[in-house]
Amino acid sequence: MPSMSLFLSQLFNGLATGLLLALISTGLTIIYGTLGVVNFAHGALFVVGSYAGFTAYTMTGSFLAAIAAGAAMALFVGLVIERGIMRMYYQRPAEDQILVTFGIGIILVEVVRSIYGGVSLSVPTPEWGQGIAQIGSLIYPLYRLQALFIAAGTLAVLYFVLYRTSLGLIVRAGIEDAQMVNVLGINVKRTFLLVFGIGAMAAGYAGVIDSPIVTLSPDMGHRILVDSFVVVVIGGVGSFPGAIIGGIIAGEILSLTSIFNPAYSHVMLFVVMALVLIFRPQGLMGQEGRE
Repeated sequence: MPSMSLFLSQLFNGLATGLLLALISTGLTIIYGTLGVVNFAHGALFVVGSYAGFTAYTMTGSFLAAIAAGAAMALFVGLVIERGIMRMYYQRPAEDQILVTFGIGIILVEVVRSIYGGVSLSVPTPEWGQGIAQIGSLIYPLYRLQALFIAAGTLAVLYFVLYRTSLGLIVRAGIEDAQMVNVLGINVKRTFLLVFGIGAMAAGYAGVIDSPIVTLSPDMGHRILVDSFVVVVIGGVGSFPGAIIGGIIAGEILSLTSIFNPAYSHVMLFVVMALVLIFRPQGLMGQEGRE
């Protein structure tokens, strides 16, 4: 049996991982809920943000500059994708959307690989995140704890934007009934552009926050994409609270299962997803009848 300190450490790891997954999945569920687009390029946008942050950190030595650069680059790429390609696919079948976003993701990953090579890279922990934190008897890496609070704070800001601003009202109304929003005279195309940009920016931002914890590689977006879709399925499509709850559940499953056998961590994650689909197909916080 694992010791109490190991259990608590993995519990915190799961919470930090879960909140980062929630942050990434929030962008995915907003795009799908509002636009009806299954964005298979979301993992590639996570990679783009991570590597843009790595470049900015290498050039400036400032992790804050890295966060800004990663988020801005993912936002820019997301806006280009939406204006240049995706707006022509909103009325196309879902399989066309899947194929085009999957192809965009492959192109973005290969562009990153051609610039940085296939060798794994590492982002050093910023000075303010180095060292350890002592929580009672638990000794825990300081940056992991800070990443937990950064992700939680960012989710709080997104919650405020979605639930306390007029933009958020339009987005949530679009999730429920995009046709009615259009009838009310709201510029839906501009809203779609903004929604896609926010979703892309969330992925890039999370990529920079996660970069000192993991090793950067061009292919790391595949795992993130799969985990994010699992989070959306567990939490419920189009549900912001569902993305948070699903992310925390997924993070804890991955972390706590690895105490006993890391090889089965993703197996257990898919088992839980299957159980949710069997007993509550709309997800824990999703609305029944939503496609």
